[in-house]
Amino acid sequence: VQLQASGGGLVQPGGSLRLSCAASGTIASINVMGWYRQAPGKQRELVASISTGGTTNYADSAEGRFTISRDNAKNAVFLQMNSLTPEDTDVYFCKYSGYPYTTWGRGTQVTVSS
Repeated sequence: VQLQASGGGLVQPGGSLRLSCAASGTIASINVMGWYRQAPGKQRELVASISTGGTTNYADSAEGRFTISRDNAKNAVFLQMNSLTPEDTDVYFCKYSGYPYTTWGRGTQVTVSS
């Protein structure tokens, strides 16, 4: 499975960004896709995830501001990030988990700064 992520960039505080990630290859009919973030020297941590059935899971910091969604027909996942703050600045990684593969995409930088 390969992941192609896009959508990062520079945004002012209070602004919005939408991250996209598309999976290709041998895709399991039941899988979970999500977004993680990682700061230098720190562990990668969950931002939000969504299953093929639509079950979502959010980090406390993302709840109420971010919305994860997916298009199962296109094997794609999206993260709409609103009300961004400088604390949201990090490298964001897309992740796919579906038997027998777990795959990470290349990170995309999100920078929130005035």
